[in-house]
Amino acid sequence: MMDMPCPIRYYPAMIPADRHYTSTHQWVKIEKSIATVGITDHAQKELGDVIFVELPQPEKEVAKGDECIVVESIKAASEISAPISGRVVETNTLLDSKPEVINKDPYDQGWLVKLWLTDGGDLDALLDADAYGKLLGDD
Repeated sequence: MMDMPCPIRYYPAMIPADRHYTSTHQWVKIEKSIATVGITDHAQKELGDVIFVELPQPEKEVAKGDECIVVESIKAASEISAPISGRVVETNTLLDSKPEVINKDPYDQGWLVKLWLTDGGDLDALLDADAYGKLLGDD
């Protein structure tokens, strides 16, 4: 019997391949000119139980690197920087009443904001899933 290479890579956390990632554990999913932003499974595990989220107001312009989101957990409060530049077009209002959704479903229901992408070049600095997985392997 011949050994076949396994096409699935296992990392310490779940890493969807359809997103871009930052070294500070955020993800960005692009659909047309809208970027949905959230924190990774690794980040939510490090934070612990999320108890409060402060999101920017819709229409706010954010520049890459601006601290624009606060995620509070039982361990600490963390300021989250914008991974890309854009204008806030939507925030996840579910998090107002159920911030714990970030822990349960960080890549779908636990997204934070949607930004109208203003600088497509910002995406060039982000990691793909494989590079992010390797980064986690180095943690």
